[in-house]
Amino acid sequence: MGADTSGRGVIRRAVAGQRRDVVVGSLLGAAHQTGEALVPVLIGLIVDRAVVRPDGGALALWLVVLAVVYAMLSYGFRFGARAGERAAEQAAHRLRLDVVRRVLAPHGGAEAGRPPGALVNVATEDARRVGALNMALTLGIAAVVGVVAGAVLLLRASVPLGLLVLVGAPVLMALGHYLARPLEHRSEAEQERAAHASGVAADLVAGVRVLKGLRAERAAVARYRATSQASREANVRAARAAALQTGLMLTLTGAFIALVALVGGRLVLSGSIGLGALVSAVGLALFLPGPIAVLAWVGAELAKARASAARIADVLAAPGETTGGTAEPAAVPGAAARTASGTDTPASAITGAEAPTAAATPTPGELRLHRLGHGGLHGIDLTIPAGEHLGIVVTDTADAATLLRCLARRCDPDRGRIELDGTPLTELAPAALRSTLLVAEHDAQLFDGTLLDNVTAAAPAGADPHPAMDAAAVDEVAATLPGGTAGRIGERGSSLSGGQRQRVALARALAADRSVLVVHDPTTAVDAATEARIATGIRRARTGRTTVLVTSSPALLAATDRVVLIDGGTVTAEAPHEDLVRDHPVYRSAVLT
Repeated sequence: MGADTSGRGVIRRAVAGQRRDVVVGSLLGAAHQTGEALVPVLIGLIVDRAVVRPDGGALALWLVVLAVVYAMLSYGFRFGARAGERAAEQAAHRLRLDVVRRVLAPHGGAEAGRPPGALVNVATEDARRVGALNMALTLGIAAVVGVVAGAVLLLRASVPLGLLVLVGAPVLMALGHYLARPLEHRSEAEQERAAHASGVAADLVAGVRVLKGLRAERAAVARYRATSQASREANVRAARAAALQTGLMLTLTGAFIALVALVGGRLVLSGSIGLGALVSAVGLALFLPGPIAVLAWVGAELAKARASAARIADVLAAPGETTGGTAEPAAVPGAAARTASGTDTPASAITGAEAPTAAATPTPGELRLHRLGHGGLHGIDLTIPAGEHLGIVVTDTADAATLLRCLARRCDPDRGRIELDGTPLTELAPAALRSTLLVAEHDAQLFDGTLLDNVTAAAPAGADPHPAMDAAAVDEVAATLPGGTAGRIGERGSSLSGGQRQRVALARALAADRSVLVVHDPTTAVDAATEARIATGIRRARTGRTTVLVTSSPALLAATDRVVLIDGGTVTAEAPHEDLVRDHPVYRSAVLT
């Protein structure tokens, strides 16, 4: 990202990005604290000048001054808190965007070793805690001003009392920071446990149908109970540390204030200060615990924010699955000539000089695998001309998964290379590659929203999604929903059957309209009649563009130009589907049994 992705860097950016509101909030908060410190001083003046020596005019004047100070401190707190809260919310929002942007980055890697629930916890609770540091900072700066103002006013009343406060307050602040260290470690452990519990809960909710089918509810509940109890214990330990830190700080603060009151009382008895000064001193002694307690709270918030910032930094600094690549793939020629139906407009329909230009430009989308080796794959040589409709049958599911990961560039091959239009994938910018080549995996996820929203999630702006929906037989799915294509399908398509979810995911891949489309087993939960319709629909929708079907479905393979068989990690045969069924026993066994 180019920026400092350490925990300190996360906090620094969260505060610096909201410096205007932090400064405004701090100034207004300082005005509030100064007003609070002036109140006992003004009351002491009223006692000296209008009560000890009764004077109605002076009493009225000082009461007006006191009312003005109250208005100042009231509005200072109101608008200062508003600025601080705005800074906290905006910082948290930007951090959430940073985390989501990193998770969705083309080079991937942020989700490695982290369940979805853990990432959600980082993007929500951890971002909130770091953002809240802005509010704590405004209140902390205001509290420092309040302590200094109280000390200065005490110095004016009595030098010994003022010096006592000036020496004692920094000592209390240092003790608060020292006592907050255990809380920081426990807070980090608490957040880790909470994130793990969220991840387990998300996994259980996502697989609830499978769990019920396997009658594994008890095991799932036992697993979550153990995880939840561990999270609760970590939370209790963190709360115990916070309570201990707060209690100790309150005890120390109370002892400090008692010492100030004791010294002030002795000065009054010795005649060093008058009755009004005594009232002011007692009032200031009662005022000082407030800002000092705020400073202790700020220390606890800083500890929590540092722990959360470290977790956010881990996500932001997570290494990508792939690195490098800056080149752009070849542009799609004649894009404007492509009709909404997904087919290319005949050359006769293009007038003037347009036809020769399109004809002279090579059609992009050629894939070439040159001695590809990764995992169980080794020495794969395969050329897929632009516009070909190719089927690939892989006898080992692990090899199929490896091939898809290499094509999607979720990993780079150990040996050999994959080229797109003559350019190795490793040299292409990840975002640009994904705008040209799309790998639609078998377990593609749907999102909460309408059927149409899911189909058009990756479609070009203004594109007509209906040809893709027709090709994937999604019109039948829409007919079963109350609102048709505007009907909601629930989180992860929970209101749809397995076959319906597959059809919606396939329609989304077709609507994306990429130059190269790789689809993995898109019809495993679809009935035979619908599968035959989909096979024809894919062929029609992808006319003129490279399409690779990694599948063992006879219906889909029969609609391809040719089929490549990968057995034992290498290419062992390639021919039309009918020829392989007739002549190759391994192929026949893979697709017909």
